[in-house]
Amino acid sequence: MRVQPVEAAEEGFCVPEDPLQALMAGNRRFAEAWQRADQENKTTLRAANPDPRCFHSPRALATSQNPWATVLTCSDSRVSPSWVFDTTPGELFVIRNAGNTAFTEAIASVEYSVSVLKTPLLMVMGHSGCGAVTAAMGTNPLTPSLDRLIQPIRENISGSSDLEEAVKRNALASASTLVQRSAVLADAKTSGALKLVVGCFQLNSGVVTLIE
Repeated sequence: MRVQPVEAAEEGFCVPEDPLQALMAGNRRFAEAWQRADQENKTTLRAANPDPRCFHSPRALATSQNPWATVLTCSDSRVSPSWVFDTTPGELFVIRNAGNTAFTEAIASVEYSVSVLKTPLLMVMGHSGCGAVTAAMGTNPLTPSLDRLIQPIRENISGSSDLEEAVKRNALASASTLVQRSAVLADAKTSGALKLVVGCFQLNSGVVTLIE
């Protein structure tokens, strides 16, 4: 696949000449591996240092799922939970939007993962350098849709001038909103069926730090 530098971007970034072709080529590589695994038709536990990893059978995943954690995080292209937490298909139930905000749709999705899929852990994860939080801190004009998107973030950070602090406050506020607006989640947390945590992913180090 041929790539070329991104124009007017920082040195070191590149994009494929044909993004759709690149997407589909990547899917072909995935599908080939997926089909090879399906022929084995078994879930395996493969040792890795220092922790083992579970690779689920594609045939099992075709009819069911049993994720053990739910993650509400940002849509930022650098913040992929499956990458950040080194997981395989079937392990994480992920909800993403710019700014990891607890919108109605996000709450409903988390309710599904907790009440139907019975995930015992929920993490709300912000990240360093968040563009949505940066926009909420600024005064630049935005499109009506973007302005609606960041309005809850503005309320969450309440005029903070420090981006790192604002990212953490926004993630904490989103976690609070989840249980305030959802009796399902509040009851699961109170009963002990759900553990709710808040984290922050640092882009420069790759480390997720728990902040609640």
